Amino acid sequence: MYERILVPHDGSATSAEALAEAVRLAKLCSSRMRLVHVVDPLMYITGFEVGAIFANEILPGLLAAGEDLLRKARAPIEEQCIPVESEVIQSSGERVARIVVEQAVSWKADLIVIGTHGRRGVDRVLMGSDAELVARTAPVPVLLVRPRG
Repeated sequence: MYERILVPHDGSATSAEALAEAVRLAKLCSSRMRLVHVVDPLMYITGFEVGAIFANEILPGLLAAGEDLLRKARAPIEEQCIPVESEVIQSSGERVARIVVEQAVSWKADLIVIGTHGRRGVDRVLMGSDAELVARTAPVPVLLVRPRG
């Protein structure tokens, strides 16, 4: 059914629920999984930091935090003998949704599993804008996982 499941993961509670759902599907379908975390440095620029400090300290810290997040997410999946890989992707101003869709195409994903509200979901009442855009533009099926409660 689904051989390759792509899961964008940002560390939010809803993203963790989407990851858990993807793991359940991967077990049922004997699928491979790919976790992606998109770092958007523009979200962290205030205009007050010195460029060299941002480039030499803040950005490497963001990328390292993304790697750590994916390492922690990958560990329990690997323990269940599900083939899983991961990648931290640095955005250059592109929408996260566009990067996710590009990853699905380049990795030849059969399914994208994504939480409806991520870290930026506070200002969106119904659905996170990135999840909505992924659902509208992805060339493969998208499973949207809503937060519990």
